[in-house]
Amino acid sequence: MIAQTLKWVGGVEGLLELIDQRRLPGEFVKLQCRNTEQLYEAIKTLAVRGAPAIGVSAAYGLVLGMQKLTGADNLERGLEVLADSSEHLASSRPTGVNLSWALDRVRRTAEQFVASEPEAKLQALRKVVLAEANAIYQEDVDMCRRIGENGRKFIKQGAGILTHCNAGALATAGQGTALSVIFEAHKKGGKFTIYVDETRPLLQGARLTAWELKQAGIDAILICDNMAGWLMKQGHISTVITGADRIAANGDTANKIGTYSLSILAKEHNIPFCIAAPSSTFDLSIESGGQIPIEERAPEEVTTFAKTQIAPDAINVCNPAFDVTDAANITAIITEKGVIENPNADSISKYLRS
Repeated sequence: MIAQTLKWVGGVEGLLELIDQRRLPGEFVKLQCRNTEQLYEAIKTLAVRGAPAIGVSAAYGLVLGMQKLTGADNLERGLEVLADSSEHLASSRPTGVNLSWALDRVRRTAEQFVASEPEAKLQALRKVVLAEANAIYQEDVDMCRRIGENGRKFIKQGAGILTHCNAGALATAGQGTALSVIFEAHKKGGKFTIYVDETRPLLQGARLTAWELKQAGIDAILICDNMAGWLMKQGHISTVITGADRIAANGDTANKIGTYSLSILAKEHNIPFCIAAPSSTFDLSIESGGQIPIEERAPEEVTTFAKTQIAPDAINVCNPAFDVTDAANITAIITEKGVIENPNADSISKYLRS
């Protein structure tokens, strides 16, 4: 069974249902978001996480935002509420580009509708916003499957595959990005070993990826983050596949903290290092990874473990949520449209134009 991390329930007056990932793996709990404040909190506190899932959730967040409108409001007021809700939701997580991409797409669609149908009723605009959010959801589901199919060739029989953080169904509306490659290879009868980095400090690998693989009936081996290099040297790992939250125009890629270190280790051991991500993750407004904003999270994520304090009081903490892997360290970027091998500014530009 592959988890369904998010689901819209009902019509324009409906709600967004999410798996509360803060509670996994100990508890399986559904969270119901009925307004943008609840969704903002869910994104900010990682109840829902993963760039694609955040983007889809945010699109539905604009449907929630418009529920505050009344019969006395007009189309102009509807666009104002969309703009306010979009700005608020966009501030929840700054690194992943899918969030702003989805919000901008829904707003553009709404603005085009108002321009073409200036006499339309407000209810018609609300239906347009919901329809666009539904379209983003379905595209994400289809995108995940195609990424898996395109990346399957990187999973060799008998291979040892290392993943980092969580890039599975819990991070998307579909079956994931990096894990989609594994799911598709598994469907075709592939025999391989999956190594799951625990991914400190919030343990998305141990709590989420390991849970997903177990739910799907795929055997996995959980390791601490600092074991990867030694396992590579021992020959246990032959490929690394991770997801991405933002990819610059030159191919530099932001992903969960620790990904950069793995890319260095993989390069040292001549191991392919692959990124699996949708085309919407590319941000051509950013020339290189040095311009990608890196979210700094609360020190308590580092100083406590399962609500138990593990560090001295008032210790200074550095807690960046992401790092940036240089394009030179990336063997291939696997997308729903194909594979970009040895990515750089020229190959990415040609790929996106095609």
